Amino acid sequence: MISVCMTTYNGERFLDQQLTSILQQLKPEDEVLISDDGSSDGTRTLLQQFEAQDARIHLFDGPQKGVIANVAFVLSKARGNILFLADQDDYWLPNRVKSMLAAFDSHPDVQIVLADLAIVDDQGTIIHPSYFDLRQVKVGKWQTLIKNGFIGAGMAITSQLRDKALPFPPNIPMHDMWLGMLADKNVYLLKEPLTYYRRHANNVSEIATTASFTQKFRWRWHLFWAYVGQKSRKK
Repeated sequence: MISVCMTTYNGERFLDQQLTSILQQLKPEDEVLISDDGSSDGTRTLLQQFEAQDARIHLFDGPQKGVIANVAFVLSKARGNILFLADQDDYWLPNRVKSMLAAFDSHPDVQIVLADLAIVDDQGTIIHPSYFDLRQVKVGKWQTLIKNGFIGAGMAITSQLRDKALPFPPNIPMHDMWLGMLADKNVYLLKEPLTYYRRHANNVSEIATTASFTQKFRWRWHLFWAYVGQKSRKK
């Protein structure tokens, strides 16, 4: 089985479309885990309606300690062998699950399949046809440390990588960057846009961070030492 892991916060506007695009690709034995982090709009009501109509959906109350903690929480609940990360406001193209599972089957040593994304605006109009091209995405722990190309909205991971990554260390910049570091070069780049990655005024994350050089350095300093510490603990 596979697990789709989604975190939500005030995402009512696009959530119906996203969940519908996901559910139509899943088998009856799969699961969709959604951790809502205290939404104050209609998100919670909409999710409860979906949960009542589809037994594959399981809704949780998030820890309300920020997006990284919420992602860690929902990943910890997943029972599948392959875990798909999902944003609340995107749209999965119809062949996303099939194509990404095929990549895992064809490359048994891979821990992450990262599929390309088409960047769209809030109306669904394509702004840029390829996230990979825009960010010049490359893999490897050192490349990730210098310039992160990993994006949760395009990722699926093995449960083994999840077990290695949790608990997330404090002060990491973002969960997807941490997962990319740990996977190192055991990553398959699926160079086909399989998600409409929606950018609008209320996005939690940025495509390219506007943080200062000092803040970027601090993030990478924490990430590097978290990686060193994790490797030491696993010996």
